[in-house]
Amino acid sequence: MNPILLFDYAGVAVFAATGALAASRKQLDVIGFLFFASVTGLGGGTVRDLLLDLPVFWVADPAYLVVCTVVAVVVYFSAHLVESRYKLLLWLDAVGLSAYCVIGAAKGLAATGSPAVALVTGMMTCTVGGIMRDLLAGEPSVLLRPEIYITAALTGSAVYTAADFSGAPTMAGALIAFLAAFLVRGGALKFGWTFPRYKPRPGRRPEDIV
Repeated sequence: MNPILLFDYAGVAVFAATGALAASRKQLDVIGFLFFASVTGLGGGTVRDLLLDLPVFWVADPAYLVVCTVVAVVVYFSAHLVESRYKLLLWLDAVGLSAYCVIGAAKGLAATGSPAVALVTGMMTCTVGGIMRDLLAGEPSVLLRPEIYITAALTGSAVYTAADFSGAPTMAGALIAFLAAFLVRGGALKFGWTFPRYKPRPGRRPEDIV
């Protein structure tokens, strides 16, 4: 199997699992699980393909819908066995982010040849689905958590893009990029890595402004 296609299926499956876990936290029925899994697993790639003017991947290959369906059903019957579903959601989200930033960067490069576009499509592919999931579930967005998130997506996208331009084998570049993104996001979850927060100064009185 094409290594990029393998990462694509893996990213869809893992993100679908996070959507189904979000549905389990809301105690939805199996249709709710299917909806959350599909929106989360397919959302980022759908927006990416529309922006790149490409055939939407799951329309061209309905096997992705089957992946989301199977994952949703498995989680529906097994989520209650997990002690902390939100913690598992965060770690699966980290895996999905790491796989999907590679896919997004690869598709952006293939469609345009532009490293800048590859970085944007890499970040977009691995964040939009999670944003949709959190909004629908009424959960605090993973993007708003204090730990590093977008930087992990940027790291994976940049590493894959650099590997591609250096002529590295596709599978090697994809694996290195996946590991780079996961180390950054996983380290942020494990050790609480953050960047300094913006601290605005108090506003001045109008009469003090020269």
